[in-house]
Amino acid sequence: MRTRTLLAATGALALSLVSGCAQGGAAGSSPNTVTYWLWDANQLPAYQACAKGFERENPGLKVRITQLGWSDYWTKLTAGFIAGTQPDVFTDHIQNFGQFADLKVLEPLDDLGIKDSDYQPGLAANWIGQDGHRYGAPKDWDTVALFYNSKMAKDAGITAERLNSLSWNPEDGGTFEKTVAHLTVDAKGRRGDEPGFDKNNVKVYGLATNGGGFGDGQTQWSNFAASAGWNYLDKPRWGTKYQYDSKTFQSVIGWYFGLAKKGYMPPLSDYNIQSNQANTQVAAGKAAIALDGAWMISTYAGFKGLDIKSALTPVGPIGKRATMMNGLADSITKASKNKAGARKWVSYLASDKCQTVVGRYGVVFPATPAGTRAAVAAYEKKGIDVSSFTEPVADKQHARTFSYPIASYSADMTALMQPAMEDIYGNGKPVSSLDRTNEQINLILSQ
Repeated sequence: MRTRTLLAATGALALSLVSGCAQGGAAGSSPNTVTYWLWDANQLPAYQACAKGFERENPGLKVRITQLGWSDYWTKLTAGFIAGTQPDVFTDHIQNFGQFADLKVLEPLDDLGIKDSDYQPGLAANWIGQDGHRYGAPKDWDTVALFYNSKMAKDAGITAERLNSLSWNPEDGGTFEKTVAHLTVDAKGRRGDEPGFDKNNVKVYGLATNGGGFGDGQTQWSNFAASAGWNYLDKPRWGTKYQYDSKTFQSVIGWYFGLAKKGYMPPLSDYNIQSNQANTQVAAGKAAIALDGAWMISTYAGFKGLDIKSALTPVGPIGKRATMMNGLADSITKASKNKAGARKWVSYLASDKCQTVVGRYGVVFPATPAGTRAAVAAYEKKGIDVSSFTEPVADKQHARTFSYPIASYSADMTALMQPAMEDIYGNGKPVSSLDRTNEQINLILSQ
């Protein structure tokens, strides 16, 4: 659902040159039809059910849903904004919101009566643009936790209680690194914390890799950086300066990618966004633990022959554990020809009527508390414990939740940070090189 690929900076530039110039509206739209795009095939049945409920309440209005794979989705959406063939309503991602808001291709939703208090904390506020207008209605949310192979943990003498009480620090990695080291096994059966361990010939890595993490590190290093007290920007939303030059951040990154140098995490060359992500490594028995998002719960639970469980992220130097709390929203396109119908559909999508239906499918946590409760019950019915994902949201005393960085020029930030992080991870470039990258990003942001 949240595969880490963004709009290309060149695509955003092309969009900026022609946005507002395209004629026409959403492809195939009419006064009686609302076109709606989403990318997650697992959620398609849930939203088809919502569409039926909506159509019963709005006789004469039809919803036509199109599901596209992640990469195709953003490519076709961007092309649609340029050509005037975009849908009336689409599932929006916070990482693209800043770019879309700046390009003025989204319709304000201030009249929908969206209230922060109706949704999980912070979700509604994230979709307010710099101009003070709302551009997204909260849809769902996710957090990050540890998925682990319970047999591998048992064979290593590591209990669920231990996995849920890990701590870390950038100096020696704490009990988290010790655990990851012990779960790592080389080709001759020696563990990462045993004499003679061969870091260049590893059979099972203690921690799977999800790549370099771009500029957000959602399922890589974000929880470590946040639990060390670091923030992406100088302000929670619409900041004016990124802080990748922070010594705290750079110490975290040096430690995190250092796990690969020690042989506890696969090298960058093993990672492939299409065919060898963290979940693939766990499924193949090549890794014992993976940091991954709630959208992957059903995927890990579905690995045949494996008992995959989840645990909380480790407690960091600030004395709390941390996890990104991301959230999708539904947005209306500025050029929609059926804005009246689109507004009704988005209002319905944001309501308990739809979100409890989605929750009962047990594939995602809907944004409303009632929708979340329905999802938790659905997971429990399947025998899946999701408390590692829900507990940090409820327990503010012991956990810090934080948002994906919301700022202008997010595609440009990613275009600069992706190679910078991969150079550190894959090529051994010093973390201090991020000083220059941060300077370049902030130069763009100041324009």
